[in-house]
Amino acid sequence: MNKSELIERIAKEADLSKASAGRALEAALSAVRTALRKGQTVTLVGFGTFSVTKRASRTGRNPNTGEKLKIKASKVPKFRPGKGLKDAVN
Repeated sequence: MNKSELIERIAKEADLSKASAGRALEAALSAVRTALRKGQTVTLVGFGTFSVTKRASRTGRNPNTGEKLKIKASKVPKFRPGKGLKDAVN
């Protein structure tokens, strides 16, 4: 399912126009992005938890030349599914 298909599904399920569903989805995604940028976690009970973890710097290797590279430390988003989502998939 891609973003436009998700918007169609939201519009149908919530009895909204596609434009309203698109704005609602963008607002939800924006709220999650903003919270993660501030270092907060976002928990949707029954669905899962979005958080940010730190990845330490490490040494990598260029696959073309074999040259060693230093990869900088970074922050990465992480998603942990909740029990409701796990049960729905299994």
